[in-house]
Amino acid sequence: MGSFTSGGGRGITTAAVDPHTGALTLLSATDALADPSYLAFDRGTGVLYAVSEAERGAVGAFRPTPEGLTALGPAVPVDGSGPTHLSVAGRRLLTANYTSGSVSSLVIAADGSPSGPARVLVHRGSGPDASRQERPHAHQVLPDPEGRWVLSVDLGTDSVRVCAPDGATGALRLHAETVLRSGSGPRHLAFHPDGRTVYVLHELEPQLTVCRWDPGAGRLEPVAEVPLAPEGLPEGVRAHPSAVVVSPDGSAVWVAVRGADTIATLSLADGPEEPRSAGSVPCGGSWPRDLTADPSGRRLYAANEHSGDVTWFDVDRRTGLPRPAGSVAVPAAACVVFG
Repeated sequence: MGSFTSGGGRGITTAAVDPHTGALTLLSATDALADPSYLAFDRGTGVLYAVSEAERGAVGAFRPTPEGLTALGPAVPVDGSGPTHLSVAGRRLLTANYTSGSVSSLVIAADGSPSGPARVLVHRGSGPDASRQERPHAHQVLPDPEGRWVLSVDLGTDSVRVCAPDGATGALRLHAETVLRSGSGPRHLAFHPDGRTVYVLHELEPQLTVCRWDPGAGRLEPVAEVPLAPEGLPEGVRAHPSAVVVSPDGSAVWVAVRGADTIATLSLADGPEEPRSAGSVPCGGSWPRDLTADPSGRRLYAANEHSGDVTWFDVDRRTGLPRPAGSVAVPAAACVVFG
């Protein structure tokens, strides 16, 4: 679990998961990396990667051991500022650098450690919200399911970029850009298990955009919009969706909504391109920054940044709705991943 050390967090916290109840038992923590706000685990190598969301952005690599996490060398600069997301794409490690509005690519060595110099693709453009979209703000970067393309979501330019990685150098070349609703501030996206449907979540205008993905052509086409604005919010409180998760069996989409502090459930019973609301539940804390499903899809885990806890939920197999099941204190919680 990642957390903001600048906000009183412990850095990266490891926990054991009860296979029967999903309950978390805290084991160890390391603050070797400042503000590790997003994590990614490579199951092939058994290495955990973390961003350092700082002005001089960097990434760290750790190998889990019975005693805790062992760093695989010093943090490596990404040549970008404020990285908020990272993912593994083959033998490359990708980061989305929010503050500098860029995407970085680093080589992953044989032992799993990343190495520079980073190859950087700088985004261009802006949006109508002068306070949040004055320039590009890359918020997420990840490979498509076939590993042929890389998609980057930019809150500042209201768009998703599709890039082609160079097989020899790993450098990213812009291939296409899909422009979404002006001022909506796309933050994250998730693929449906069919590999042909993508759900783009917006932070500035609470909505989900359903897109068709053409893996052959590397094209993303918007086909529908689903509003996510909760009813009954107090005056002056805005909803800021943060994370989108698709169930492993493709039956539901879950969305964490900050401000409202809820988890919304969208049923896909009518098909991947036709999500419909199935209801929402309280997130069990305040300001759910991240939402993660366990590998089975039977449970959800929310990282509640402001209340400083990680809560977990059992998923109703019939409705897809989560039911509160427990929580554990994780100050300034930002991210949850499974190893």
